[in-house]
Amino acid sequence: MPFKAFLLCLPFLLAPSLAAAQEPAAPPAPLATPAATAPVDPENVLVLDLSTGGRVRIQLRPDLAPSHTERVKTLARQGFYNGVIFHRVIEGFMAQTGDPTGTGQGGSELPDLKAEFNAYPHLRGTVSMARASSSDSANSQFFIMLLPRFSLDRKYTAFGRVIGGMEYVEAIPRGEPPANPARIVQASVEADGKASPAPLPAPSTIRAMTADELNAPLKN
Repeated sequence: MPFKAFLLCLPFLLAPSLAAAQEPAAPPAPLATPAATAPVDPENVLVLDLSTGGRVRIQLRPDLAPSHTERVKTLARQGFYNGVIFHRVIEGFMAQTGDPTGTGQGGSELPDLKAEFNAYPHLRGTVSMARASSSDSANSQFFIMLLPRFSLDRKYTAFGRVIGGMEYVEAIPRGEPPANPARIVQASVEADGKASPAPLPAPSTIRAMTADELNAPLKN
């Protein structure tokens, strides 16, 4: 599979010449409001043991994005995510992982996924799939929201939310890439019972955002 540049982009970052050459887009069809919560099923809980010493539990939502949920579970069961770093971590925004090359341009050998955009909001702790400029280009990379960013709603496929260990997500070192990135030591599906004993917590590396960081535009 050829490498791709996986982006967290917003519509205003697209080339204006492209937008000018097209007919005005019809407004998107309204999406049904998803349930805010769902019963926790171990078959749909992704466990991430981090090199920083924390365990993160993510409830996957096949009711929102069945193909994306199945993809992440498949890759976790293959050991694909083991050893992969968080290569793009922006204070007050999100932490992104899932690229075995650590560059933001890699993915798995499985085919890209068709978008499953839904109305689940990008709140703190929401887990969503990264993609390139094409809506149907998500593959293996995903990101965890550190703070709400509702401008991503209906533009990226949200497929879960952190239900345990959000403090360890907050402690992931920042950077693009970080100087000393956190790694996923092991990713597993809770129903498989393969998670290692819970690691000890690591010292927090949380810091306040600077004024420049708050006002900086998103990068492609």
